[in-house]
Amino acid sequence: MAQNSITITDNRTQQNYTLPIEDGTIRAMDLRQIKTSPEDFGIMSYDPAFMNTASCRSTITFIDGDRGILRYRGYPIEVLAEHCSFLEVAYLLLFHDLPAKLELKLWVDQITHHTMLHETTKKFMEGFRYNAHPMAMLVSTVAALATVYPEARDIHDPANRLLQVKRLVAKLPTMAAMAYRHSLGFPYVYPDNDLSYVENFLNMLWKMVEPKYVANPILARALDILFILHADHEQNCSANAMRCVGSSHVDPYLATAAAAAALAGPLHGGANEEVVKMLDEIGSKNNVPAYIKQIKDGHGKLMGFGHRIYKNYDPRAKVIKWAAEQVFGVTGRNPKLDIALELERIALEDDYFIKRKLYPNVDFYSGIIYQAMGFKPEMFTVLFAIPRTVGWLAQWQEMLNDPEQKIARPRQIWTGHEVREFVPLAKRNALAVPR
Repeated sequence: MAQNSITITDNRTQQNYTLPIEDGTIRAMDLRQIKTSPEDFGIMSYDPAFMNTASCRSTITFIDGDRGILRYRGYPIEVLAEHCSFLEVAYLLLFHDLPAKLELKLWVDQITHHTMLHETTKKFMEGFRYNAHPMAMLVSTVAALATVYPEARDIHDPANRLLQVKRLVAKLPTMAAMAYRHSLGFPYVYPDNDLSYVENFLNMLWKMVEPKYVANPILARALDILFILHADHEQNCSANAMRCVGSSHVDPYLATAAAAAALAGPLHGGANEEVVKMLDEIGSKNNVPAYIKQIKDGHGKLMGFGHRIYKNYDPRAKVIKWAAEQVFGVTGRNPKLDIALELERIALEDDYFIKRKLYPNVDFYSGIIYQAMGFKPEMFTVLFAIPRTVGWLAQWQEMLNDPEQKIARPRQIWTGHEVREFVPLAKRNALAVPR
């Protein structure tokens, strides 16, 4: 018997089955051989929300939640945030290695010259109501780009696929800025090719009547770091959506729109907005102990703490906490920071939260920074979508190149009726229907 295997005894039949273990997993399809009769379908695994199911092999992002580790292609996130630009990290995620100097120059130049949008795209934006949510506008406009670039459907041509990747990475900030300015009733600002990726985004957001917008370098670098921290996070809800929708071989614009739609939910990309709401509810540093007691008594939820994967301090939260101090040195100290720091201090010393391994996550400080920089809460998820597009595209390309991947199609456990006898309409009894 192979040592790297597991033996299962089916107590219904007393039959033993030996299944191979590879990379700490067994294949779900190997369970199908466990049957009570030849007509039996076989055993399936049942795993709502994929709590313990690996759906792919990946070399993009590694997370060890128990030890608080996050690495892109083997590089610790803290090191990348300290030493790299966002486009440098984007290159790493998309092409497996950090770029050499000339490679980075070419990559930055290519992205810079794809930031413009077709003029018809402005009409997509102009069609939205004045109070449309920026994230809904972004999702819809990304999907609409599939009509602007119909050649994107040829996803099996590597050169064509790469062109669409460059377009998406370049155009997301332009669309995000347009969505934001639409909500304010301001005219759209065209990209400025003299500026860096983040500086150009800030230019398209904030430029008014000045001949040339000059971004504060500290704020630009802080946003660049935030983009690095949010670029990918393994098989999260939106990455799974990207892979699932992409497995049907749809074009990358529609797949990215699906991923962005998944990100829009308050349990995913909208969590930092919920943190800001919680801090507003607390009101002041003095109210923190009472709020903590309320949480421990089972009333409400401590937003920004805890994570499905991390059972330790989220490594991204440590970097963001540092970045927050840099931002507040420019914008002035956000009073919410004092509430957040006190909340973190008490929670990290309280056995109630320690036993539950509830540590600050990436959402805890990011919303405070965004607000200090001048963003409205409804824009927070849009800011998340810009860098995460790189991660989605890396996941999408990996999925397409993986020979084991097929169109995603999970099984179900049937809990409904067996065959029912049809009753003609005239003979059916009335049912109480809520009105």
